[in-house]
Amino acid sequence: MAREIQPQPQNQLTRALAELRARTPARLVVGRAGSSYRTDTQLELREDHAFAVDAVHSELDLNRDFDPQLVASYKLFEVQTQAHDKAEFLKRPQLGRQFSDEARATILAHCPTDVDFQIVVGDGLSSAAVVSQVPALLPLLAKGAQARNWSLGRTFVVCHCRVGLLNDVGALLRPRVAVLLIGERPGLATAESLSAYMAYRPQAGHTDAQRNLISNIHARGVPPDQAAARILALADQMVAQQISGIAIKEELTVNLDGKSVASRLA
Repeated sequence: MAREIQPQPQNQLTRALAELRARTPARLVVGRAGSSYRTDTQLELREDHAFAVDAVHSELDLNRDFDPQLVASYKLFEVQTQAHDKAEFLKRPQLGRQFSDEARATILAHCPTDVDFQIVVGDGLSSAAVVSQVPALLPLLAKGAQARNWSLGRTFVVCHCRVGLLNDVGALLRPRVAVLLIGERPGLATAESLSAYMAYRPQAGHTDAQRNLISNIHARGVPPDQAAARILALADQMVAQQISGIAIKEELTVNLDGKSVASRLA
């Protein structure tokens, strides 16, 4: 009679490494072949690099890349900065910080001025991030603003956009709080990470010192629901203190061993 073979328990080191890799997109303990990466690691790196390059160079198209229902619900429209195409945008960053004359006229024709909360969507350095994150984030921000009885400006999309465009938004529309949802520079971990830059009454001459930032908005970073809550909480502080930037400290609640602990981020 053949003896039954009992299955061997999973190697503890293998299990531990698998759990470690599941917690982070970083490439940890990938091994090597001599002094080089293994073939599968090298192919993954090349794939992720290609995705990052495509995210930077791809042009954002509102009607092609967004659900028609989302576009219709928020009456989204598209304008452009002074950069005529993506190549010029990458070579001359300053052109991405100001609207074209046509864009200014279009925005003034469609957007109310002096609102409490103005959302702007910019492609930045990753159109893939905008396409992936904005459809979930935008409704949460709009709902949160309405719950606070804030007047909400009409959201629009800007092609070839840099962070400094917030100053032009302020000069043109004079919102109390402006939020720019913009694609981050892609890395090898993800090309779909979005940033939210915020400012209280942005105006010409403002720098990053007058802005606040919530970054890494993506599935394995800050998910849209958490990002929306943080953006709205920062906006609450800006409205209350009538200032933004380094003077604002973000309040976070961190869970440590089942206990909620308040934390402040500079």
